Amino acid sequence: MMGKKKKTDSISTFLGYGSSIEGLLEFQGTIRLDGNVKGKITSNGGTVIIGEKAVINADIIVDGAIIMGEVNGTIDAKERIEVYPPGRVIGDIQAPVISIDTGAVFNGSCDMKAQTISGKKSQDSVKKISVVEDVKRK
Repeated sequence: MMGKKKKTDSISTFLGYGSSIEGLLEFQGTIRLDGNVKGKITSNGGTVIIGEKAVINADIIVDGAIIMGEVNGTIDAKERIEVYPPGRVIGDIQAPVISIDTGAVFNGSCDMKAQTISGKKSQDSVKKISVVEDVKRK
């Protein structure tokens, strides 16, 4: 990994190897999955870590995703997606920051969307720029 460190908060939830879940998995904080999940994984503000032996057949909506296992489905992350070998992602991914290391497998489409800024902030910024431009013109 040439000096890169995988940034993770302390893991609050863990699904061990040999375990299976089917359905909707909602969590907060950081979750590590080493088992099998089928369905949908969501979190508002959380990070999912997919361990090397995990097989995930689910759509994932989180803030951050670290993939070292197999994911079949879409991943939509508000902050970042990182894929490390022997990770495999088969499906579309979307995040402002995407990192796929050499040796990892990705088959799908990739959309690096900009981080969302609240509508009020961006409107205020536009107003400030307009005021500065008006002052410069005078």
